[in-house]
Amino acid sequence: MSELKPYVHLQDQDLTDPSHAADASLTDKEYEMAVSILGRTPNKLELGIIGSMWSEHCSYKSSRAHLARLPTEGPHVLQGPGENAGIVDIGDNWGVCFKVESHNHPSFIEPFQGAATGVGGILRDVFTMGARPVAAMNLLRFGEEKHAKTAHLMKGVVAGIGHYGNCFGVPTVVSNVAFDSSYNGNILVNAFAAGVVKHDGIFLGVAEGVGNPVFYVGAKTGRDGIHGATMASDVFDEDSEQKRPTVQVGDPFKEKLLLEACLETFKENLLVGIQDMGAAGLTSSSFEMASRAGGGISLDLDKVPMRETGMTPYEIMLSESQERMLLVAEEGAEQRLKEIYGKWDLDCIQIGRVTDDGCVRLNWHGEEWGVLPARALADEAPKYHRPYEAPKSALRLAEEDHRLFLQKKPDDVVDDLVGSGTLASKKWVTSQYDHTIGAGTRIGPGQAGAALVEVPQCGKTIAVAIEADGRKGLANPRECGRRAVANGVLRLAATGARALGLSDCLNYGSPENPRIMWQMVEGIDGIADAGKALEVPVVSGNVSLYNETDGTAVLPTPTVATVGVHEDPDQAVGFHQMQPNDVLVLAGWSATEVEGSEAIHASLKTNVGHVKDWDLGDVATLSDWTRAAVKSDKVHAAAVVEQGGLSFAALRLALASQTGVHLHLPEHLIPENGDGLHGVLFGEDKPSVLLAVSKEHVAELRSSASALPLEVIGQVSTDENFSVHAGQDRVVQKPLKELQQLFDRTIPEVVA
Repeated sequence: MSELKPYVHLQDQDLTDPSHAADASLTDKEYEMAVSILGRTPNKLELGIIGSMWSEHCSYKSSRAHLARLPTEGPHVLQGPGENAGIVDIGDNWGVCFKVESHNHPSFIEPFQGAATGVGGILRDVFTMGARPVAAMNLLRFGEEKHAKTAHLMKGVVAGIGHYGNCFGVPTVVSNVAFDSSYNGNILVNAFAAGVVKHDGIFLGVAEGVGNPVFYVGAKTGRDGIHGATMASDVFDEDSEQKRPTVQVGDPFKEKLLLEACLETFKENLLVGIQDMGAAGLTSSSFEMASRAGGGISLDLDKVPMRETGMTPYEIMLSESQERMLLVAEEGAEQRLKEIYGKWDLDCIQIGRVTDDGCVRLNWHGEEWGVLPARALADEAPKYHRPYEAPKSALRLAEEDHRLFLQKKPDDVVDDLVGSGTLASKKWVTSQYDHTIGAGTRIGPGQAGAALVEVPQCGKTIAVAIEADGRKGLANPRECGRRAVANGVLRLAATGARALGLSDCLNYGSPENPRIMWQMVEGIDGIADAGKALEVPVVSGNVSLYNETDGTAVLPTPTVATVGVHEDPDQAVGFHQMQPNDVLVLAGWSATEVEGSEAIHASLKTNVGHVKDWDLGDVATLSDWTRAAVKSDKVHAAAVVEQGGLSFAALRLALASQTGVHLHLPEHLIPENGDGLHGVLFGEDKPSVLLAVSKEHVAELRSSASALPLEVIGQVSTDENFSVHAGQDRVVQKPLKELQQLFDRTIPEVVA
């Protein structure tokens, strides 16, 4: 690196005092580290850039050491973590490119734009890789159903997601929504997108080729989103709504133009590299592209297209205005690039060149205003091994609460489950998303635990699911991570699809709290355990920390998106295809305990309770058998037994198919010890899948299930009732119409 001079531009104060580190959200030690790397005092422009690049949001400084334990390789992996998104092979020279990431902090401050730009950002991450987006999902977490802010936040977030996705033209096929008081002050908005790309059409975010031109393309730069990355790396307090100016404003129609222009440039092979201007905007894109290539970039900031007058280099570098890309083009392609982006009515301006000195040089009207080493800021940010510790005592359900729950009538618990915001119908949400755009959706929102999207251009059907159960993270954060992976794999298997890869989004409170740090470490290790055992690698992801307000953190919520392929969508099944006179078969292991279950929360409003570990070998056996059973054309409908237990899995099938269901639990299935009938109906401590099949296929399915239990536990009828018999006793009897009304009205009442 060439000698650096002590630049003084933009300084209105003496920055040699380390106390100014706080202005850039740096600690004193981080400031001293920056001075040591530079060999001088940074100026205000450089300090702002360092603060953004070393923010938790951009650097993963508290999680990087632990993320290294995730499985990231496998026979289907084409691109693992470290790029804009991951890619797995789906055959015939095609890959599926996907990622999930958070937009939590902006969505709490300004729900519509925060959520909308979260969708826009994840779509750009996917099409930056050369992929055309074909599906979107989201996982949303809100506060208590009756909390004063929940209705406002939920309406804004859902409207923002629907607006951006619908206008852009991508089907939103899954929305996983839940409620808990821990999210009262910090909602979670995790957005996912997937696209398809040919193996030879993958583009990476690298700035290679000394002398190659660097282009800015897309929308103009404004002052929105400045310090967005550092804001997303901090806790909230009662004044957080004053941070609204740091939330970006999105334009989905502009993004659609940007997509088509980018795909056209990919097709003509005009580019060396491309990067979305996401968190930290032009700062992160330029430093990351230079660092990956081991080179440098020289930028002329006065050439950046601006939509506001009087913008400074500081504002230009840290703006997070949306719908912008940084490109490195082949030398000689300049004119053709301008023609393509001009045709789509987008700015396309050369603002720099690739260099070989390892630095990002920032020029303003011919004068150098800042010089910073790319690798030191992008790849050699501080890495912390923060202390972590488990709670001194396990979180167990109080004996009195346990007794109260076991005394509740099962039909009352069924009402509690169906009427809970977490399990109730999400039709109010999903009806605002167009899930039919592109006409490829084979299984859409609410029709199964996973969605299936057929992609004609590659002749493949993509399967996607998204899962997180933060309640389990309080007592057993490792199992929380394991379950997120296991349930995703099982959800795909229940449609007949095979899981190929994962993307994770780790949502936790402050890592400076050893208990929170323990939750995150355990959650990561849980995802790693299950990913290895079930042979599904993590190929992309995101970490969102400091999700807490006034010392109250969100539930430990490791979100996992599972992606795979269905070989024959005509064989796919969901919840809604049960036939009269089908029998219900429980494949797997029946539950025995209610602690840590969704039913406990729905009935008693407590999250406390021991959570047992699932046997991942059992999960692997169950998922393989389930997928094979569905592919054999002997299964009409299937639901994974997860939140709400066996009772709710049966209800999902009944409500979706609009047919009566009668469970007949044999006495040997109800243990004398443990939690008895309540454990079997509402527990979640064992992996299982509920299947609807024709009677004549039971014997053949049973013979193929030598490695796992298989029990006929009920039948489908035409009498439009839901009932449960335990031995000779009828313990639940509910008209399906009554349950449907409760199921449908809960969420509209939340947002009323």
